[in-house]
Amino acid sequence: METSVDFKSSLFKPFLPEDSQVNPHVYGAELSYWLCKKLVEKNVITTYPNNEDWGWFIEYFVDDNEYWLCCSNSDESGEEWRCFLQPQSKNFFGTKKAPVTLAKLLLMALREILEETEGISDIKWSNDYDT
Repeated sequence: METSVDFKSSLFKPFLPEDSQVNPHVYGAELSYWLCKKLVEKNVITTYPNNEDWGWFIEYFVDDNEYWLCCSNSDESGEEWRCFLQPQSKNFFGTKKAPVTLAKLLLMALREILEETEGISDIKWSNDYDT
């Protein structure tokens, strides 16, 4: 299953100054908040975005399985982006991850959103996890 997508867009350039970002030249807040709104329009419910030092993520739950949809820029200009699914561990040791197949609804909605949005181009999907 394809769980990672790279694309180009100027729609999500940060509007706050550089010193307001998670780290220098690390963006994704605008993309993450936009995705939350677009996903709920497709009846895919997530959390509000959270940040890490590498970018932003929104959480998605299926029963007792947790997934992060991670979002960040791929370049310093803020016009190349990557979103990828990160299944979370179900135990303390990180060995039992949530199965990727249960996040299919989220990934299908993400694909639809990106494909139907004007201003998003060069969409390239890849596999990050075995299914």
